[in-house]
Amino acid sequence: MPNAADRSARDAFVARFGGVFEHSPWIADAVYERSGGDPPRDAEALHRAMCAVFRSAGRERQLEVVRAHPDLAGRLALAGGLTAESTAEQRSAGLDQCSPDELRRFTTLNDAYQARFGFPFIMAVKGRTRAEILAAFERRLGNDAETELLTALDEIERIAALRLAELCR
Repeated sequence: MPNAADRSARDAFVARFGGVFEHSPWIADAVYERSGGDPPRDAEALHRAMCAVFRSAGRERQLEVVRAHPDLAGRLALAGGLTAESTAEQRSAGLDQCSPDELRRFTTLNDAYQARFGFPFIMAVKGRTRAEILAAFERRLGNDAETELLTALDEIERIAALRLAELCR
């Protein structure tokens, strides 16, 4: 049974890194557990450890993480309901400044993508333009389901790397 100090250290670790994978603090918790209470301290090593947990979690658990992501420039963003991390990432790509035509295009693509694959379009948008994101959206709609799921998992890991780089500065 962990003592109060161990529990406090674990809780602090999960509080700091639990949002690296969208709405999935169980990944940070598992990294802490697997490390015996001494998790990696640098962003790259921590990213490898978190990705190892994510990739070994099994398809259903991975799909839970995929489905935890919001639509890009979607209804949740418009309502101000994104996590702080997602808000900053979408803002960095200018998704908070879409024209009405761009918003309609994003809505149409989000709906088509969700209907085709059963999960939201995921892309590490930090540093990307709206035009680049829309082009990727349209291109990836042509993928088969397995290719697109694998692409989504890769993109989630890219997002995690960017978030960890910020947190570990």
